[in-house]
Formats: sequence, structure tokens, C-alpha cells
Amino acid sequence: MPKGYWVAHTEIKDLKAYKEYQSANAKPLKKFGGKFLVRGGNQELREGQAKGRTVIIEFEDLATATACYESAEYQAAKSLRDSISEGDLVIVEGI
Repeated sequence: MPKGYWVAHTEIKDLKAYKEYQSANAKPLKKFGGKFLVRGGNQELREGQAKGRTVIIEFEDLATATACYESAEYQAAKSLRDSISEGDLVIVEGI
């Protein structure tokens, strides 16, 4: 069965507050089996435009990735991030 992934590109305005979001999202990500494959780190832009931070999280499947995002626990964590970052997040099925 194909895996599900969150692929996020983010600009962080307040690193201290972002760390609070990271702490808050740990519980729902663990509950839904999310596994970080990429969490920030060095990146080299080769084409187009990108934000400063890239995150890729793997889930068992697309349904689980979507359920995690839509869960009350993750939405509570997300509310901490909304005002201190700008970004794009895509939930995608792998191969």
C-alpha cells in the first residue's frame, strides 16, 4: 500500500514560538505514526522558489496522513503555528 506524506515548505517568523508548535505537534504525530524524513536542515534551491524550511513526514498511508492533519490534536498545535509562520503543506500519496 502506498505511503502518505506531508510535504511542507515554511518561513518561520518567531523561532521560539515555533518550538512550542513543535512540542505540541509531537503527540498527534506519534498517535498517527508520523515519521520525520526531513526536518529542516541544509537545502539547495536549484529551480523555482522555495521557503527556508522543508519538512517531510511519512505516514502509513494517505488516509492516515489526512486523519492526522484533520485531528483535533493537530489542529490545536497548528493554531500555535498559524500566526508565526507562512508556508505551504501538501498531503500526497507516495509510490
